[in-house]
Amino acid sequence: MLLAQTQSLCPVCLRLVDAAYHLEGDTAFLRKTCPEHGTFQVPAWKQGEGMPSFTAWRQGTRIPAYPAHPATDIRHGCPFDCGLCPEHVQHTCTGLIEVTMRCSLGCPICYARSSCSAADPSPDDIARQMDALFHASGSCNVQLSGGEPTERDDLPAIVAMAKKKGFALVQVNTNGLRLGREEGYAQTLRDAGLDSVYLQFDGVDDSVYRTLRGRDCLALKQAAIEACGKAGLGVVLVCTLVRGVNDAQVGALLSHALKLGGHVRGLHFQPVSSFGRFPWDMDEAPRITLPELMANLEIQSGGMVRTAHFHAPSCEHPLCSFSAVYARLDDGTLGEPVGAACCSGGTSLAGESPRVVDNAEGSRVSRAFTAAHWASPKGGNAALNDAFSRFIARSGADRRFTLSAMAFQDALSLDVERVRGCCIHVVAPDGRMIPFCLYNLTSFDNHPLYRPVPTTGETR
Repeated sequence: MLLAQTQSLCPVCLRLVDAAYHLEGDTAFLRKTCPEHGTFQVPAWKQGEGMPSFTAWRQGTRIPAYPAHPATDIRHGCPFDCGLCPEHVQHTCTGLIEVTMRCSLGCPICYARSSCSAADPSPDDIARQMDALFHASGSCNVQLSGGEPTERDDLPAIVAMAKKKGFALVQVNTNGLRLGREEGYAQTLRDAGLDSVYLQFDGVDDSVYRTLRGRDCLALKQAAIEACGKAGLGVVLVCTLVRGVNDAQVGALLSHALKLGGHVRGLHFQPVSSFGRFPWDMDEAPRITLPELMANLEIQSGGMVRTAHFHAPSCEHPLCSFSAVYARLDDGTLGEPVGAACCSGGTSLAGESPRVVDNAEGSRVSRAFTAAHWASPKGGNAALNDAFSRFIARSGADRRFTLSAMAFQDALSLDVERVRGCCIHVVAPDGRMIPFCLYNLTSFDNHPLYRPVPTTGETR
């Protein structure tokens, strides 16, 4: 059964091709044909009993929010003109700036292919990227990423720079090893103005880390979380989810997160996608669809969270994510959901009516929610400069917990419609802003669409 039509890329040659979603049994597949390389398909949505259907999850109308300051012209069409081009339909919620490609881990799975020998960008280079981001997107949220940002000894100065430029939330995306190992380092980052730590946290035992990260590191990650709490830093635990590795631990991860203290603001799942560095053939990737994750969370939490709690996003495309925000109870469990989280606010399985979503308003609400709920629980955030933002900040964020997931796209699963609605943008070295999935996307033979090709030191 034909469900929807879109465009995609051939995973071999990266040419633009027509694509469509087809329902076979209880699974919606994205299927496409390249005239040179044949037909490809990938499971995109599972809709078994109790799971939201593909059609219901996508329902609703969206009002586009085109870039105020397009940086590139339309020459070849989406997805080849990113910068952003005038046809992109969503503003930036989070801009990623990669401050290094060095890393203290050599993970078998790494979207950025870290550990290459590329030189770090200079502070002046990073300042120009921040200025380009602010010019295009104003006081959005900024995430300092890599590689491993804490490999730079001048990271506190970079944090201070971002704070001074007026970004609503300054967050570091980190494996946490230096935070857990170096006494006082979390406090140094907090003193520089850091609001939030986006902490790689894949499981509750070291067998998971040996598989996904190449070494035991759970103890250091636990120490990092404790150090962030003492320093007054908000923490979001981020789990790269791989079928057969840690998908049986989603309930245990949730229970563990809730025991770590109010500074742990949420748990975010990222079902693994095949770009950068990964140890399998792309067409044999151990994929997990968002509805399967919802169902696993319900089963493994004993019904504490339920599939019906989760909302589709009102910021990015509906097929990209789900989330919910819960009241935290004193016994270390979750109460009933109190609303939609992060980039959410769309239709849920609970039966809400389809609604018209203004992308610009969805972006504004998402930025404010993230800045308030993922930031430091101590002190204020001067960048929360409108009434809605201040209301969110006063609404008891430390008594709430966000549970969310995002399904990134690779060359097999890419949907151009989803790309045009992306609100997470990587600021390229030349200042262009590229949707996250496009920036990291690679073909079957590992050729990137946008990310600069590593020179030496690359491992695969």
